[in-house]
Amino acid sequence: MVGRSEEREPVRRLLLVEDDPGDAFLVGELIAEVDPDLAVTVAGSMPEALPQLADSDCVLLDLNLPGYAGLDGLHTLLGADPLAAVCVLTGLDDEHLGTDAVAAGAQDYLVKGKVDGPLLIRAIRYAVERRRAETSLLRLREEQLVAAESSRLERGLLPSPLLAGSDVHSVTFYRAGRTRAVLGGDFFDAVRDADGTVHAIIGDVSGHGPDEAALGALLRVSWRALVLAGVGEERLLPELQRLLVSERHDSRLFTTACMITISGGVAVVRVAGHPPPVALWSVTTLTPPVGLPLGVGVSEFWPAQTFALPPQWALLLYTDGLIEARDPVGGDFLWIDGLLEMLGADRDTAHAELPARLVERAEAYNGGPLLDDVAILLLVGP
Repeated sequence: MVGRSEEREPVRRLLLVEDDPGDAFLVGELIAEVDPDLAVTVAGSMPEALPQLADSDCVLLDLNLPGYAGLDGLHTLLGADPLAAVCVLTGLDDEHLGTDAVAAGAQDYLVKGKVDGPLLIRAIRYAVERRRAETSLLRLREEQLVAAESSRLERGLLPSPLLAGSDVHSVTFYRAGRTRAVLGGDFFDAVRDADGTVHAIIGDVSGHGPDEAALGALLRVSWRALVLAGVGEERLLPELQRLLVSERHDSRLFTTACMITISGGVAVVRVAGHPPPVALWSVTTLTPPVGLPLGVGVSEFWPAQTFALPPQWALLLYTDGLIEARDPVGGDFLWIDGLLEMLGADRDTAHAELPARLVERAEAYNGGPLLDDVAILLLVGP
C-alpha cells in the first residue's frame, strides 16, 4: 500500500525573495542541512522574482523588501500568480503581519530569528500541500458549477416529450461531441395538444458553447409554449425566427429545424435548412421542400408537405452531427446515404435501441467519438 507521504509530489524548487544577502545565505544553509535536494533560487527584489514564479513550487517571501510596505509585496506576488504557494518571513517586531498575511492569501508565516532547518522545511511543505488542497477544492467547485449548468441546460434542451394520452411514443438520444464538456445548441421536443395532434421539432443552433445552448433551450421552451397555446403550425417557425433574431448575441447565428405535425394518419413536415426525417418503414428520407434556416434572410414562410403514414410507422429525426461522421482514411463523410445504409443493415434493431446503435455505428465509421453533438428524436406510431 502506498503511504500518504509517498503519494505527494516532493517540493523541488523554492524561490526565496530576500534582499538581505546574509539572511538569504542563512536560509540556504538551514535548508541544505535538512533537505539538500531542495533547489533554492534567490531573488533580491520583486521585479526579479515575478518572472520566476512559474518555475517554483513554493515562494518564501520577506515582507520587508525595499519599496513594499506591510502586505504590498504579498499582494503584488499573488496578483501575478494567484495560485502560488507562499510562506512569508516577518521580523520580530512585526510578527502580527504574519497572521495578516495568511488572511490575505499566504499559506503560512515564519519569524526571522525563531527558525531552524526542520521548522523551515515543514513550513515550506505545508504551504505547498495547503495550496494544492485549495487548488483541488477550487477545481472541484468549478467542475460542480459546470455540471450544474450543464444539467440545467440539458433540462431546457432535452425535455421529456409530452405525449401522454397519445398512441405515438418517442425514443430520444443525445450525446455531446468530444470537443466540449457542455451541451451545444441541439434541441428537440414532442407535444400532444388538446385536440390529440402530435407536434414534434428538432433543431440545431449554429455554433457551440453555453450561449448557443441557452438560445437553443429558449427556442425549445418557446416552441412548446406556442404549441400548447394553440398557435397555428404555419406560425410556429416564423415566431421562432422572430425570437431567435431578437435574442441571439451574434447576428451571424442561425438555427436549422425540422417540424412535424401528426394527426389522423398524416404527417405535415416543414424543414428550415435541416436534414430531412427518415421514414423507417421504407428506409428513405421524406422529401419536403427545404426552406432557409431560421435567422437567415427575412422570409416568414416555410412550405409544408403532407405524407400519409402507413400502419406501424416510425420517423427518425436527427441533427447533422450524426451524418457528419468522417472516414479517417478516405475522408468521406457519412451523409444521408450512409445513414440510410446503416438503417438498412439495422432493420431488425428494436426502436428503443436504434438511436444508440446508429451513434455507435457512426462512431465506428468516424474512427472515434463524433466531433459534433448528436440529438435524435424517434417517433413511433401505433
